[in-house]
Amino acid sequence: MTKRIAVIGAGPSGLAVLRAFESARAKGTEVPEVVCYEKQENWGGLWNYTWRTGLDEFGEPVHGSMYRYLWSNGPKECLEFADYSFEEHFGRPIPSYPPRAVLHDYIAGRVEKSGVRKYCKFNHAVRDVEWDAETEKFTVQVKDLVAKKHLSEEFDYVFVCNGHFSTPNVPVFEGVEKFLGRVLHAHDFRCADEFAGKHVLLIGSSYSAEDIATQCHKYGAKQITFSYRTKPMGFEWPESFSERPLLTKVVGKTCYFKDGSTAENVDAIIFCTGYLNHYPFLPDDLRLETRNRLFPPNLYKGIFWEPNPRLMYIGAQDQFYTFNMFDAQAWYARDVVLGRIALPDQTAMHADSESWVRREEALEDAEQMIDFQTDYVRELIEATDYPRLDVDEVARLFKEWEHHKVEGILTYRNRSYPSTLTGTVAPVHHTPWMEALDDSLEAFLNQPSQQAAE
Repeated sequence: MTKRIAVIGAGPSGLAVLRAFESARAKGTEVPEVVCYEKQENWGGLWNYTWRTGLDEFGEPVHGSMYRYLWSNGPKECLEFADYSFEEHFGRPIPSYPPRAVLHDYIAGRVEKSGVRKYCKFNHAVRDVEWDAETEKFTVQVKDLVAKKHLSEEFDYVFVCNGHFSTPNVPVFEGVEKFLGRVLHAHDFRCADEFAGKHVLLIGSSYSAEDIATQCHKYGAKQITFSYRTKPMGFEWPESFSERPLLTKVVGKTCYFKDGSTAENVDAIIFCTGYLNHYPFLPDDLRLETRNRLFPPNLYKGIFWEPNPRLMYIGAQDQFYTFNMFDAQAWYARDVVLGRIALPDQTAMHADSESWVRREEALEDAEQMIDFQTDYVRELIEATDYPRLDVDEVARLFKEWEHHKVEGILTYRNRSYPSTLTGTVAPVHHTPWMEALDDSLEAFLNQPSQQAAE
C-alpha cells in the first residue's frame, strides 16, 4: 500500500517539502502520496498580502503579517533556491532587495514550474492531528472552509509547515488599555501611510521594530521612539528617532520608561514583540514547545519530533537562512522517509540535538549565529542530493549585510551583492530605497538597461 504524507501549510516551508518529493519523483524514484493543506486561497504563506487583520472571511485567524511597502530586509542572494535562480525566473539579473510582491512571484515560480499545485488543497484548515500507536497512522481532521465540511484522513507521516510568525506575542503594560491613541501588534500593521505626521512608539528592538520604524519614517511619520527590553539597536538613526529603555506605564498620550524619561504626545503604540510558536491542531504529546531560537529543543536535526520522528517540523527555528534552509530540511526529511537516511534511536537523536542546543546557548553575537546556522545547513545539504549551495559565500554575504546596516540603516537596501549560483552582481535599483514609494512588481522590474554594479 502506498504511504501517505500530510503537509500542513503551503508557505515556503511546505512548498519546500512538495518540491523535494517532486524532485525525487522526476528522477524516477517512487515516492509516497502527498497531500498539502493550506487554509489560505493560494500558496505563499506569509508572503501573501491581505488587508485583513484579526479574522479572515471564514472567521479563521489571519495568517499574514505582511504589510504594504514591505521590502526584503536581507539580500535576496542569501535566500536563493539552489535549483532555481532569480535570473532564471525573471530572465535577467534584478536588484538585491526586492519588495514582497517580487519575492512572492519568485517563490511561486519555482513550484508552478515543478507542477506541484495538484497536491494542494486550498481553503482547507487543519483542526486536529492524532497518532495511533497500534496502527502507526496519523488521523488528520480538516475543515473545507468553502464547502463548510469536515474531512478526516489517515497518513503515515505529517510535516508541520505552518510557520511561526503569525501568532502575536503581546505583553501588557500599565495603562495601555486607556491609551488615547492607536495600539496594535506588528502582525496587524498594514500601511505606513496611516502614521504620516504622527509620533509612533515601537516596543521592541529586533527586525520588525527597525523595519516598521523606517517604513513609517519613509512615509512621513513625524517622530519615532523605540522602547527596548535589553539594549538599544544602536544604529545611526535620523534626528526624529530616539531609543528608550522598557516602557513602564502609559497615562493619556504620555509614555513613561524604566529610566524615568517620558515620551509626550504619542499617537500610536506598535508592539514589535515577536511571535509564538503556535500549533493548536497538535495534541500535547506532538506539540513543539519553544521560544523563537536557532535550534529548538527535542527536534533531531531541527526537524524530527524525537518522541515520534514520523512527525516533522520544517522552518520551526529562528532564521538567518530562510528559503534554502527550508529546502535543506525538506530534502533531508524526504530522504529519511524514502529510507535513504536511517535515523538513530531516540537517545542518540536527543544527544545530537542537545549538543546543538548547548552550542547555540554559547553564541555571543550575530556573526557567531550566522556561522552556527551555516554549519547546520551545511550538515543537512551534505547528506542529500540537494544542488550545490555555497553556504560559506552565503555566510559571507550575511556578515557583509550586517555591516552595511550599521553603516546606514536607511541606505543598506541600495547595496548590491553577487549571486552565489551565477556569480552575477545585482544591478543597482533605479530608485534609492528611501525614494521608492511604489512597491509593486511592475515598478520594481522597470529597470533601465545598465551594467551590473561593481
